[in-house]
Amino acid sequence: MTELGIGVIGMGWMGQVHARSYSLVRQRFPDCGLSARLVICSDNVAQRAERARDLLGFEAATTRWRDVIEHPAVQVLSIAAPNNLHLEIVEAAAAAGLHIFCEKPVGRTPQETAQIEAIARNAGILSFVGFNYRWAPLVLHAKRLISDGALGEITQYRGRFFSMYGSDPLGLLSWRFDREFAGYGALGDIMAHATDMALYLCGPVKRLVSNAHTFIAERPLPIPGVGTHYSRGAPEDPKAAVSNEDYVGALLEFENGARGTLEASRSIVGPKNQMAFEINGAKGAINWDFERMNELQLYLGEDGRGDGFTRLVAGDRYPWHGNFNPGEGSGLGYEDMKVIEAWQFLRAVADGRQRAPGLADALAVAEAHQAMIRSWNSGAWEAITSMRLD
Repeated sequence: MTELGIGVIGMGWMGQVHARSYSLVRQRFPDCGLSARLVICSDNVAQRAERARDLLGFEAATTRWRDVIEHPAVQVLSIAAPNNLHLEIVEAAAAAGLHIFCEKPVGRTPQETAQIEAIARNAGILSFVGFNYRWAPLVLHAKRLISDGALGEITQYRGRFFSMYGSDPLGLLSWRFDREFAGYGALGDIMAHATDMALYLCGPVKRLVSNAHTFIAERPLPIPGVGTHYSRGAPEDPKAAVSNEDYVGALLEFENGARGTLEASRSIVGPKNQMAFEINGAKGAINWDFERMNELQLYLGEDGRGDGFTRLVAGDRYPWHGNFNPGEGSGLGYEDMKVIEAWQFLRAVADGRQRAPGLADALAVAEAHQAMIRSWNSGAWEAITSMRLD
């Protein structure tokens, strides 16, 4: 049994998800030969750090993130802190030789993502990025169908991430709405998932044209350390300006000739958490929506002529579903994807082999996003260009 010492920086909702996921790896994958030791966690709010230690089983807690990196028992580091800290934390972790799991978007800007990728690559450490929607069993099945040629040549791709978390004008001005801390808004927070999924399923993008907009210009100020980015203020609360975008849209031309669209909105009204894609090929089509993550709509027919879509229901015939629920139609949830993700990362560390999605995948997303940003300013189609640093 290989035991890996875990440190987690940032004990808000996502840091807690990471901790729970590591703890469940051995339970859900009992033959993997791996176990996670929750060594130390940090958060700038002392009460939150101590509560995480008590509830989640860390051996120690601190308000100083460097204590996590400097702890002699930590081998693996999860970074769930705000985006403005990613670069500094990765620099310190790489210098200490720690393998890192960083939540997307990996820094505040595409340029910071490129810096982070270069630091990790040059240090020879292993990396992983929280593009967790890849790990839904039916998404893995869709990927296999595409790779096996079941859909034929891909002709069209439509991806989106529509979330209502920012639709309430009284939603608090958390760090996600502040360019100093988050960098870009909907682009980094949720478009990152939609872009990664498009690259994962359809391949590299050749060029694109994009636009962005902020619909809610100001929000109530939060109380530090209280609530989440889903929390709500009162009409009389003091307010401040939102400094990044609520919406991003793009038209795409893929290198394989497919055409497509990507959209992300955090202020839309209606969809609760619609991370979704629709793919059309010469012989078939696939639709998937995270709000119904345990269903996949599949159309297959000879020469593209079939009898319509078939609804596939999740079950243990699909990748790793049976590690959570053995029966057909017994659905998985968000944190189950994060457990699969944690297992894949720990496998990579134990094997000493880089697995996807790592920082190279985050860089590919950043390159597409940098083209979107250029298009916002030029109003024109922009080619994807390399941002890889030596």
